[in-house]
Amino acid sequence: MFVNNLKLHKFVKNYQLKSYFIQFRPFFVFLLKFFLVYAGLTVLYKLYLNQFEDSLVYKVDGLTQMVANQTQKILQWLNFDCQLQLHAAESSVKVILEGVYVSRVVEGCNAVSVMILFAAFVVAFSGKLKQTLLFIVTGVLIIHVLNILRIVLLNIALLYYPAYQEILHGVVFPAFIYGVVFGLWVIWVNKYSFYATDTEK
Repeated sequence: MFVNNLKLHKFVKNYQLKSYFIQFRPFFVFLLKFFLVYAGLTVLYKLYLNQFEDSLVYKVDGLTQMVANQTQKILQWLNFDCQLQLHAAESSVKVILEGVYVSRVVEGCNAVSVMILFAAFVVAFSGKLKQTLLFIVTGVLIIHVLNILRIVLLNIALLYYPAYQEILHGVVFPAFIYGVVFGLWVIWVNKYSFYATDTEK
């Protein structure tokens, strides 16, 4: 009797585990796809950054340099005297606005890590291949443009309000860019993903 009860208990437990797995399968699939894409893109990005690592010379990667150059052009278009200088003690670009060193553009300023996070989420919430790729490309372009505008506005704000550097750089402008990404995610999930299609049915 004890052996039969033990087998029954084991059977019920296995059945419950299988039932839980089936119930939460979409969530597990989402997590798996998200982490695979996120890890894969992060590794590729790190391999790209490794090209610019040198113990003797400080180098700025091409994407970060591009962001700095585009920031300079927009500031100059806004009639600001903006000059760029490579930092002598680290891998970054100094932004000198109206003769004042207001900020530095570092690797983290290029928003690639945010773009990777955005793309991984979109892929994890599956949609049609063409729509998925188009939405990722469009989203990355939107993030890039808004990131440049974020850096431009941040530099102007730091020129006139340097005392608010911590709150501007650490809270206000990051909230802006992550808010945009969250909005894009909401649009994707509710309009274009398979989840949205299933919900409509």
